[in-house]
Amino acid sequence: MLKAVFPGSFDPPTLGHLNIIERASYIFDELVVVVAENRQKKYLFSAEERVGMIQELVKSRENVSVGVCDFLIVEFMNQHNLNLLVRGVRGVDDFSYEFELSMMNRTLNSKIETIFMTTDPAYFVLRSSAIKELASFHGDVSGMVPPLVGEALKRKYSY
Repeated sequence: MLKAVFPGSFDPPTLGHLNIIERASYIFDELVVVVAENRQKKYLFSAEERVGMIQELVKSRENVSVGVCDFLIVEFMNQHNLNLLVRGVRGVDDFSYEFELSMMNRTLNSKIETIFMTTDPAYFVLRSSAIKELASFHGDVSGMVPPLVGEALKRKYSY
């Protein structure tokens, strides 16, 4: 069986994230979406909220599971005997950053391989930080996030 990990902060989960999850779920026998909990970052949604949203959004995909990780993704992969990492890239800046991360991960564990998936052009400009900023001003994010996430953003920003 070909298993892969798709890690990210998913704060909030976007249509771009779901596009990568959907496409990767067709390629791999099993896909583990890993919600990162980085102690140095301030999140809008708790890890539990992000996991809950993603679980709801992928519930129809039997080969997709969701986990949470508050340590290095390499350690998570070691613990679960996984060695294939999926990363979504929107452009050259994303690729440069993700490439450097992939080199660091391989330094930590030479068995880890990274596969880069380009985003669907429809989601090229979606960034979680921009979506949160737009939502904080009560802007329309309906074309950027699933309805479930849009409602959660409305609750967070009280509108």
